[in-house]
Amino acid sequence: MPGQRRLPRSAPEEQGVDPRALLRLVDALVGWPELHSVMVLRHGAVVAEGWAAPFAPDRLHELYSLSKSFTSTAVGFAVAEGLLTVDDLVLDHFPDEAPADPGPNLRRMRVRDLLTMTTGHPDDPTDRLFATGTWVKGFLAEPVVHEPGTFFTYNTAATYVLSALVQKATGLRLLDYLGPRLFAPLGIEGATWQQSPTGVDVGGSGMSATTEDVAVFGQLYLQDGVWDGQRVLPEGWVAEATRVQVRNDANPDVDWAQGYGYQFWRGRHGSYRGDGAFGQFCVVLPDQGVVVAITSGVADMHAQLALVWEHLLPGLSDGPVPDDPEGRRLLTERLAGLRLDPPHGAPTSPTGTRLDGRTISFEPNTLGIRNAVLETGDGHDRLTVDQEEGTVILSVGHAEPVLTRTTLRRPDPEDMLVSGTWTSPDTYVLTARFVESPFVVTATATVTGDQVAVDSGINVSFGPTTAPQLTGTVSQDEDVWIG
Repeated sequence: MPGQRRLPRSAPEEQGVDPRALLRLVDALVGWPELHSVMVLRHGAVVAEGWAAPFAPDRLHELYSLSKSFTSTAVGFAVAEGLLTVDDLVLDHFPDEAPADPGPNLRRMRVRDLLTMTTGHPDDPTDRLFATGTWVKGFLAEPVVHEPGTFFTYNTAATYVLSALVQKATGLRLLDYLGPRLFAPLGIEGATWQQSPTGVDVGGSGMSATTEDVAVFGQLYLQDGVWDGQRVLPEGWVAEATRVQVRNDANPDVDWAQGYGYQFWRGRHGSYRGDGAFGQFCVVLPDQGVVVAITSGVADMHAQLALVWEHLLPGLSDGPVPDDPEGRRLLTERLAGLRLDPPHGAPTSPTGTRLDGRTISFEPNTLGIRNAVLETGDGHDRLTVDQEEGTVILSVGHAEPVLTRTTLRRPDPEDMLVSGTWTSPDTYVLTARFVESPFVVTATATVTGDQVAVDSGINVSFGPTTAPQLTGTVSQDEDVWIG
């Protein structure tokens, strides 16, 4: 079962951490919507942990590029088992996918260049490759403008090639290869990984795990790969993977400009980390004996990470600090009270009663939505949306969101909590929260007579966060057919 507790818990003061510093950190993180979870370890013990409901200890969370650090770890195991080396030429592992006449830079590309994001590509080719069905072949067909090892460009596709390389060398997908070597010793259960069209784990993203899974992974690296007195990671791998392998943009004030290792970022204050889009963090501070795991849905990750330095570091001491029961109580209550509730309002309104069961026909739009019907009920509403791809039917909770399994965002089913409320007599707000990812979608329908305007958006995105407004007309016939 995901979410099992594996780490000891401790009062912060016993580990030399001021509970009020932790409280200030939590308050600051909550101020950046939206925090999903946070776990702080000192000397291997959890000194603070909290999940903003509906997120919970046993819920997996999509890690995005934090997945890269797990992929790097799989490479470390394969190297230790003699299946490959970091100096292997990439083309030697993929002769069937290589271009007919590889350029000189591609011929010189090595596994370490994939690990350090120095493949020689002038930009990140990931979006181009992931739009095709043969990702490795597409990667090797990309122009390699710079000499490998000399030019840093963040490159998620390169991490995918590492995943494909490990699978080719071991006969196992990353998830299965890491199972007995990493997951079992750390008690990681139920982790998932999205796959490419050819059945290879995406590698550079796509892994989902719990907050404590991320924390124990960071603690394993902090302990130089040793867990419960037993060596788990190959001797010397942690030092190699987390040191500065390549300079990327020396700037003392930016955590993303402190150098890059083997799929680990170096950071300020002697730190290193795995991180993923929209605020997924596994931060390791070796000198302070600290690990911080965070899941969230934020756009400004640099500002979020800066909060850790600002609030946590001043609260650390070399030895135990004076007992502070009141500070500890305030921290515990704050963490226990974390919630991400949808907007409040009324379950229905006179306008809602008038709309009940009637078809709203929308003008042509880029979302492909043609019609919608909202049917009200005592405990929940029923929303039927007819779009070009098909019809979607949602149960929409009132006081409590309704849990729905959906494939709206990706082919694999995932949990979504849906709620709706009338925040004013003529305004209906629908909230759909994907509870294993950073995303929450909000749609606000404003009714003026028989006209309906729908404004919608998502909290974070790799592209636009708002959609074009939908405009529609309410039919006068309750029996208009949808479809």
